[in-house]
Formats: sequence, C-alpha cells, structure tokens
Amino acid sequence: MTLIERIANAAVWIVAAATVVFLLTPLAVTVAVSFGSSAVFTLPAPGWSLRWYEAMGRSRDLWPAVATSVQLAALSTLVALALGALAAIGLLRGRFPGRDFVVTFLVSPLMLPGLVLGIAMLEAFRAAGLTHVWTSLVLAHVVITLPYVVRTVYAALSLFDFTLIDAARTLGLSYPKAVARVMVPALAPAFVTSGMFAFLASMDNYPISIFFTDAWTKTLPIKMLQYVEESPDPMIAAISTLLILFAVLVLVAGDRLVGLRRMADL
Repeated sequence: MTLIERIANAAVWIVAAATVVFLLTPLAVTVAVSFGSSAVFTLPAPGWSLRWYEAMGRSRDLWPAVATSVQLAALSTLVALALGALAAIGLLRGRFPGRDFVVTFLVSPLMLPGLVLGIAMLEAFRAAGLTHVWTSLVLAHVVITLPYVVRTVYAALSLFDFTLIDAARTLGLSYPKAVARVMVPALAPAFVTSGMFAFLASMDNYPISIFFTDAWTKTLPIKMLQYVEESPDPMIAAISTLLILFAVLVLVAGDRLVGLRRMADL
C-alpha cells in the first residue's frame, strides 16, 4: 500500500468515525439527561436518579398514547405486509406497460416530506367523506409503511427462483401449498426485515399523524411534543431513552432472526 493510499484510507476512517460520533452524540446526551436528578435539562447532572422513569410510570396520559401507537403500528404493519407482498409479486411477475412507474410510485412516500403527504391525505380523506380517526390513521400509516415492504420484498423476490414452485408441484403439492412451503420460507427474512422497519416507522411518525388525531386519540410522538410544549422536564428524555432501547432491541432481534448483513443486503 502506497503512502497516498494509506492517507486516503486513514481519511476515510476519520470521516466515518466523526460521522458516527456526530450522529450518536445527541442520543448519548438524551440518555444521560434521563438519569439526572435535576428538574431541568442539565449536563453534567448534579446527581443521578431514576425519578423521571418513576414519573413516567405514574403518568396517566402517557400509557394510552403508547397503547395507541403500538396498536396502530401493529395493524398498519400487518396490512402493509399483506398488500406489499401481493404488490411485489404482481410487479415482478407481471408484464404490463408502466411497471417501472408503478414501482417508483409505490416507494415515493419515502422521498416526499411527511408534511406534504399529510396535507395531501387529509384533503383526499375529506373529499372521500372519511372522518373516522382510527380508520384515517390506519390508512395514513399504511401509506408510509407500504414502501418498506414493497421495496424489500421486491428485492428478495428478484433473487427467488420461481422454478422451485413448479418443481414442488411436480412432486404432488398444490399451488397454494407449494407457495407456502417453498416461497414463504425463502422470503421470511424479507418479511421480518420489512416488518421491523415498517413498525418502527409507524411508531416514530409525527408529521402525518398530527393531521388525523384528535383530543381523545393521540399517538406517542404527538404526546411527547405536547409534553415538550407544556412541561419540558427530563421525563421526555426518559421516554426517548426507552424508545432508543426499543429500537436497539428490534435490531438485535433482527440480527438473531435474519442477520444484520442480510438485512443490509435486502
């Protein structure tokens, strides 16, 4: 390795390390503040305490919002998995004009600002006469989670050998059984990966959910913003820390079930 190559390699590692530190520093600060004893955001903290986690456990308004977010994320993820898998199969196996346009259109919510999507869906739902809060939230979250499923399953299907289904049918299996026993296990990593990212995207969504919630139905991100506006104490840091821990646990589960390298490939 020449001197120039060594310098370039060192520069790449330095930039990568600086980027990681830049991205992780706010998370580290949030975790540290959540264990502080001060009633305000202070670092370094005058003392260490679990008072904000205890306050979070005693909060009566927080847990209904958590339950709403979990139920909404689970339901929208299941719907997105079903629709996204069918759409990916149809797009890959189908031969029709404009197929590439449809693929791009289905993943377009990942490219557009959430505020733009929220306003567009709000106007569309009003024009359709849809005023039910839960139905509006589920449909809106399906729109933002569907791209994760379509993109991941479509990539996995492009690597799947469909002749295996024909081989299974020649061995006596019906077409549905051949799909269930051959294709579904092969695509299980794609379903797990896309489901995890879709669930996290739904749990963390604020700019779209704000258009469809009301005073009785609020998701966790909206409730967190309300805490920041009304009582900005470190309890919000404790909630954020638990959300960070939840995301880490999801990634660990994904690593156990699929593997991080395979998840990255998908």
